Amino acid sequence: MIHCFIFDLDGVIVDTAKYHYLAWKRLADSLGFDFTEHDNERLKGVSRVESLKIVLEIGGASLIESAFEKALDDKNQWYLDYIRRISAEEILPGAAGFLEAVRGRGIKTALGSASKNAGLILERIGLCDQFDSVIDGNSVSNAKPDPEVFLKAAGAVGCAPKECVVFEDAAAGVQAALNAEMLCIGIGSPAVLRDAHFVIPGFAGIHPNALMDRIASASGRILPPPTC
Repeated sequence: MIHCFIFDLDGVIVDTAKYHYLAWKRLADSLGFDFTEHDNERLKGVSRVESLKIVLEIGGASLIESAFEKALDDKNQWYLDYIRRISAEEILPGAAGFLEAVRGRGIKTALGSASKNAGLILERIGLCDQFDSVIDGNSVSNAKPDPEVFLKAAGAVGCAPKECVVFEDAAAGVQAALNAEMLCIGIGSPAVLRDAHFVIPGFAGIHPNALMDRIASASGRILPPPTC
């Protein structure tokens, strides 16, 4: 039986990736090099510390420890400035309806995100009450593809890994789900997320029950029936 769906945040439930990009680009500009949207693809699903290391590698730059910590803080403050202005309009099409349908079938929902600002984002978009558990970057020590965030999310709702399905938009997140021995549904490009059990472009236009039937078929497991 499948008892829990675990969702990444950025790129799955809400579109805040553009704000991460703007903040990283602003940091790169301040350090004297360019940072493109193509470069930003490498940061999906990666922790803030590891992301900064990648950004510095792209720019051929290095920072002493104190400057490194300041860069992390600067980037986060710029990002927070952006997301404090977001609203429910940022929820990706179909995501809210899918969450509602999942919970209507008695399936637990958890958030498993590398973001340290997940709580603020959920509050701003009005989805706090749609998750039974929120595990974010403040709750884990290891970044994806380590499975820690998903294992903690499962544990927080009292589910075994084999009872969970993960929704991810990043290759590192897909690998983390597989490392946790969970079924993984990719959200985005099949070429990028080729290791997922299957990939959908997003929740828009997909009937929740049809998607859940496909998940049950892919996993060979049973989902609770609709309550109505």
